[in-house]
Amino acid sequence: MKYQLVLQFGATSTEDFDRLVALEDTLIGELDDLATVDGHDFGLGEFNIFILTDDPAESFDKAHRVVTDQGVPNAMRSAYRQLDGEDYVILWPSSLKKFKVL
Repeated sequence: MKYQLVLQFGATSTEDFDRLVALEDTLIGELDDLATVDGHDFGLGEFNIFILTDDPAESFDKAHRVVTDQGVPNAMRSAYRQLDGEDYVILWPSSLKKFKVL
């Protein structure tokens, strides 16, 4: 896998955490043939799901459909970078100007 795709959600409560862990579990099954869900982190008001993939755009499209289908109320941001890189390419929302993982 050449890229790390990050799905980032605002999250501060136990309910947010539980909902987003359930989303992560669903993504593991849905992305199985395309990408590898590589875990998550939670803190400082955000929840990040890390996905390893060779095709970040296709992986994001599939993940975004899952998020939409599940009706996740937490606003999502997403970007990807090369595994050995530091600069993120923003995928969602298109109006986002800066992306970082805290």
